[in-house]
Amino acid sequence: MSNEKSETVLIIEDEKKISDVVAMYLDREGFRTEVAETGEKALNLLQEPFDLIVLDLMLPDMPGEELCKIIRERSDVPIIMLTAKSGEEDRIKGLGIGADDYVVKPFSPRELAARVKAQIRRTKKMAKRVQSFNGGLLTMDTENYEVKRKGVPVVLTTTEFRILAALAEKPGRVLSRLQLINMVQGYDFEGYDRTIDAHVKNLRHKIEEDPRNPIFVRTVYGVGYKFTGTPDAD
Repeated sequence: MSNEKSETVLIIEDEKKISDVVAMYLDREGFRTEVAETGEKALNLLQEPFDLIVLDLMLPDMPGEELCKIIRERSDVPIIMLTAKSGEEDRIKGLGIGADDYVVKPFSPRELAARVKAQIRRTKKMAKRVQSFNGGLLTMDTENYEVKRKGVPVVLTTTEFRILAALAEKPGRVLSRLQLINMVQGYDFEGYDRTIDAHVKNLRHKIEEDPRNPIFVRTVYGVGYKFTGTPDAD
């Protein structure tokens, strides 16, 4: 807590026993933590920047899904959902509204801390440069996490940005879903193939003029995805 350069994590959780345990484990890993018991308090705290959010979906004043949508409209901060909803459809829904990861209760605090570290590590690892493709149709600033289509800013989640960056770093090369999961999440995420598919679907709707006929992120059926944009000359 004394390290002023530590990354900050906002824990949005109304059960004090859970928030105390999560905060303790994250504090041990060198993070600075803040706790919000309600969505309203979280939105007030989010007037200041955080490096990551741990979001419980069962809040007393508003659904966590609604809060996630509000946060995502304002920021691309990584969000890890913490919930008792364990169904695959619940996971896909959570990822579809902007979450970057999904942890089911009951959970291992050590695993959650590892996922927080992986998300932040991936965020910091992005190369510091601006890339342009197809005559400036798509530009990507990996230092500032900014993407533009036809010069207009596009708001991507952190995971969507990482998928795009991972694919664009190896244009024309096919990356399997498992490779993308490992590159983006930093570990074997038990979210199945549909996790990556959900993120790619969201990504296409944001960067492609016609998501059904993509020119940047294409599917290689039975294998994975590849980036097919043409890099512009420097």
